[in-house]
Amino acid sequence: MKMALELAEQGRGWTSPNPMVGAVIVKDGTVVGKGFHQAAGTPHAEIHALDDAGEKAGGATLYVSLEPCNHTGRTPPCTQAILKSGIKRVVAGMTDPDPRITGGGLDFLKSQGIDASVGVCEDACQRINEIFIKYVTTSLPFVILKCAATMDGCIATRSGDSKWITNPLSRQFVHELRHAVDAVMVGIGTVQKDDPRLTTRLEGHKGSDPMRIVLDRGLSIAPDAQLLHLTSDSDTLIVTGSEPAADKRVLIEESGARLLALNDGAGQIDLTVLVGELGKMGITSLLIEGGSQVNGSALRAGIVDKIYLFYAPKICGGEGIPVCGGTGVNLMEESLQVTDISVRRFVDDVMIEGYLNNTGVDRSPRSN
Repeated sequence: MKMALELAEQGRGWTSPNPMVGAVIVKDGTVVGKGFHQAAGTPHAEIHALDDAGEKAGGATLYVSLEPCNHTGRTPPCTQAILKSGIKRVVAGMTDPDPRITGGGLDFLKSQGIDASVGVCEDACQRINEIFIKYVTTSLPFVILKCAATMDGCIATRSGDSKWITNPLSRQFVHELRHAVDAVMVGIGTVQKDDPRLTTRLEGHKGSDPMRIVLDRGLSIAPDAQLLHLTSDSDTLIVTGSEPAADKRVLIEESGARLLALNDGAGQIDLTVLVGELGKMGITSLLIEGGSQVNGSALRAGIVDKIYLFYAPKICGGEGIPVCGGTGVNLMEESLQVTDISVRRFVDDVMIEGYLNNTGVDRSPRSN
């Protein structure tokens, strides 16, 4: 199963809205077939593994990180291919979390005389597909907040300078995050200050660009902003706080960008409503790379599921722009609790990873 998970990881960034799945076929103690789901709309991991094994699949055991499908979508049901291959035993890491089909694939295989079981490396199988689990059970995107700060908690100096807080290795990891998600979001302040492209730039191989989302309630984005003039397979979405004037709408739409007006009655953008709209668009995951105000708003709105906080070995000292802007809590007991913490170093930068909301994955403390 661990081999299946390693295979599944190779599909990261390419399978959305489908899960990442790996499959391994073992016969007489020897691996005879391997495969992983490579992209949405293409054959599933089990099919690749069965093709790899060929006739050797007869009488073998199939290890797959997610319950095989028993329905016809863009591809035929994997259960039928498993039966046809002569596989005698199927071990799944976890059941399919989609409430419409949970257990259906395993139940069908059992009804056909296949020895089918589930629950091997289940925690790891759930974690690799935390985005898929959140989306299919709530229809909402899995939201990640990423932020880089100095050791004293500043994301920029008092003058607003923030290039560069972290080192190149940390920044490359952020591009891997962009590759892995459906959309990346910033506020108009970040666009005006940094003029970012928000594309994926990976060393040595091609990455997938996420949709670029800008929170711009007054539609003040400059016509020459890089976001509006990119060669990319993904869209740019400008979210405003009210319906823009016709001339501004035409100017933005002529650049190829899309507009979404979300008025909460006071000209503000309700982030809770926004993530619901993104879910309806089929956006399964969202990476927030905002400034202080966007970070604070997202956390107060309760939309953030996971955080990546990068701390660089630097101290601004005195005044600086904090990680979160706006009004904070009065009492420490009112603070948001981050759970399931893990730590990783990129040379001297330290990255803290943790979770905020219940996304359907067990976040209880682990002994290791």
